[in-house]
Amino acid sequence: MAKFDLTTTLGQYLDRHLVFPLLEFLTVKGLYEEKEMLLGKLDLLSNTNMVDFAMDVHRNLYPDQSVPTTLKDKRQDVVSQLKDLQSKTNIITEIFESPEVQRQIQSSRDGRQLYDLLSKEYGFKHEMINTLYDYAKFQYECGNYSATAEYLYFVRVLIPPSDRNFLSSCWGKLASEILMQNWDYALDDLNKVKDLIDGNSFASDLMTLQQRTWVIHWSLFVYFNHPKGRDLIIDQFLYTPTYLNAIHTTCPHILRYLTTAVITNKQRMRTALKDLVKVIHQESYTYKDPITEFVQCLYVDFDFDGAQKKLRECETVLYNDFFLVACLEDFIENARLLIFETFCRIHECISINMLAEKLNMSPDDAEKWIVNLIRNARLDAKIDSKLGHVVMGTQAVSPYQQVIEKTKNLSMRSHMLAFNIEKKLGNRSNQDNQWSQE
Repeated sequence: MAKFDLTTTLGQYLDRHLVFPLLEFLTVKGLYEEKEMLLGKLDLLSNTNMVDFAMDVHRNLYPDQSVPTTLKDKRQDVVSQLKDLQSKTNIITEIFESPEVQRQIQSSRDGRQLYDLLSKEYGFKHEMINTLYDYAKFQYECGNYSATAEYLYFVRVLIPPSDRNFLSSCWGKLASEILMQNWDYALDDLNKVKDLIDGNSFASDLMTLQQRTWVIHWSLFVYFNHPKGRDLIIDQFLYTPTYLNAIHTTCPHILRYLTTAVITNKQRMRTALKDLVKVIHQESYTYKDPITEFVQCLYVDFDFDGAQKKLRECETVLYNDFFLVACLEDFIENARLLIFETFCRIHECISINMLAEKLNMSPDDAEKWIVNLIRNARLDAKIDSKLGHVVMGTQAVSPYQQVIEKTKNLSMRSHMLAFNIEKKLGNRSNQDNQWSQE
């Protein structure tokens, strides 16, 4: 179902190197014609130094044509530039490969102190940092992500956060770790980038918003591969006001990934769903797909037939989404559980055949599934096998539980209130300073 494919939309906020895995995934799924995919890869490769890769794609795209001379000439230029940069950085890499320097880098927390040591003991100069940065960037464009991550680590240690290359070094290190699938390192780098953006005063609020939008999209690689990712994405996208505002403003399509993370998170699914439903309902006029519409049907419209239909479509969407394909089984299982629970709250006596139809299951499988669900979830219900009914018991909500429900998100709301107050006080303070200067 190419109509629900978000690759083009996501690609606007990703580095071109991060788009390659998405294109490879689409090629395997066969959502688009092979020629179209090859043209897309060739276009992405045009502004990189991965010339050999571009030549291979060109041969596959035009098997009866020879490789263009422009690519051959570009390859010679890339090799020449690489040799030139290697000769300039040989002395730098030798310094960093020294066991004593390695020990100092590991133990030192002060980049300035380390720089002074290197300058005094090894004749290190500030220009060498810029040379190393240029070399790391060139290696990245060549597709050598391991070397890029290593060199940018050194650059980031030696320069202060105020340096013009510091933020871009963090972005480059993050991209390299993602492409090497080093998810623990990638999560650390992602948090560094977020801290820099949240603590940095960019030229305008628009620039800050753009940076956060990029973080949101890059973080999908980390959150859907790291073991703690499905918790972190809920905290970051749903309960951090600045990032939720960015989703509202620039990228409501991210609700697909937030919704999937909530539904596949068994520990936090029920507590986060209430807040998620509000967000989905609010943004339903700007973005919707089968995953968000499933929640809308179930919790806003109470349309069980619509939810059943959307669940079938969800299966296709998840199967063809690069980030969500691994969540398919968990999503379907938990979605059926949500349908069952919501249906049971409304009806006291339910036909197993009708419930099986709502859950897209056979009656026998549905009965076994419900038996296990009742046993594991300790629901107050019993099955009448002769009549083929599920009979629900009456459950009165205790005052204790009511208090818990009403105060569940008090901490988050208090945080949002405090954030807004601090923002207003900060703006007022800036205005007072401007008036006093005038």
